Amino acid sequence: MDEFLGYPRRQGNAGVRNLVVVMPTSEVLNRCAELVGEAVPDAVCIQHFNAAAPGAAGFHLRVLAGYVSNPNVFAALLLASGDPGDGGEELAELVARRGVHVELHTLRGAGGLGALVERATERARSLVAAAGAVEREAVPMSQLLVGTECGGSDALSGLTANPALGWAVDRLVEAGGSALLCELPELIGAEHLLARRAADATTADAVVGAVRRWEELVRRLGVDLRGAQPTPGNQAGGLTTVEEKSLGGMAKGGSTPVVEVVGYGVAPQRSGLVLMDTPGHDVEQMTGMVAGGAQIVVFTTGRGTPTAAALAPTIKVSTNTAMARRLAEHIDVDAGGIATGRATRQQIGEQIWDELRAVASGKPTRAERFGQADFAMPRTAPSWYADA
Repeated sequence: MDEFLGYPRRQGNAGVRNLVVVMPTSEVLNRCAELVGEAVPDAVCIQHFNAAAPGAAGFHLRVLAGYVSNPNVFAALLLASGDPGDGGEELAELVARRGVHVELHTLRGAGGLGALVERATERARSLVAAAGAVEREAVPMSQLLVGTECGGSDALSGLTANPALGWAVDRLVEAGGSALLCELPELIGAEHLLARRAADATTADAVVGAVRRWEELVRRLGVDLRGAQPTPGNQAGGLTTVEEKSLGGMAKGGSTPVVEVVGYGVAPQRSGLVLMDTPGHDVEQMTGMVAGGAQIVVFTTGRGTPTAAALAPTIKVSTNTAMARRLAEHIDVDAGGIATGRATRQQIGEQIWDELRAVASGKPTRAERFGQADFAMPRTAPSWYADA
């Protein structure tokens, strides 16, 4: 049986990390989280500027709850003002329902910023010590949900790194695991091909509808999304059309059927390849994947980017060897050998698969060693996000 060494959770899944997370419910307490992080470097302290726009508060609470309830989280410390309507109690309740140990510490309850930092620091130290005492256990790969991501794409993305990642995704699905294919605005022009792989007609309609809904939204804003893609960076890397970019992006999902389409930050209910409705922005879509339960992200890049998720170890795969050598401290797997004939898609796919198992069992990624941990979600959400 394909296995990794992880942390079984009472929710029935497993983490690949055993993290203590400190999260402010509002950006006004970012400094408090920063100070706790400085005092307890083994805790993950997330700062954000995501005050919800009118009508998006429910969406934001749902995403934050999913994020700090990721299987990689051992415990969550929430920092809130304690004022009526600040969302702290509601968020803590949502997290507790998901089976994660959660504590809410408020500015009003502590009696000031310094006291809040002192209290949260003391609890973070205690929880980090408890998390460190937990030993890894053998867990089947079927409990792994992997997010797939491409950023800074170039002309080789759809020829080397993305198809190799697709091979690894197929193997994961074969082992009973799941993978997320996201960034819907960057699938425009290829949605009908992805729909052909849907497990049933209802899912096929959902695939096409989700992608075209994005195109219509942008059109209503007066922007031709097909004219705005590929981006200038993509073009500098050799990409020519939105269809070329979309076909390359779709390759990350391998060849298995699409079994489900889920909303932003929503956990899949079926095992296999799942389409998640996210924007094209790298950090925002990774946040959605982690909120949906992805324990690892595999990020392919041709131009090079240090971006990595805050709670999910992020494996970087280069599309070309020149960039891998130039930015060696960021890259975990080099897929450039496919382009030069030194390696096949399957050989690089096997490298990614081996890296997945190693990282799931505790091997740190390059991004983790560097401390890269990014978080962002849409401030204004499309209307359909609220219904997810």
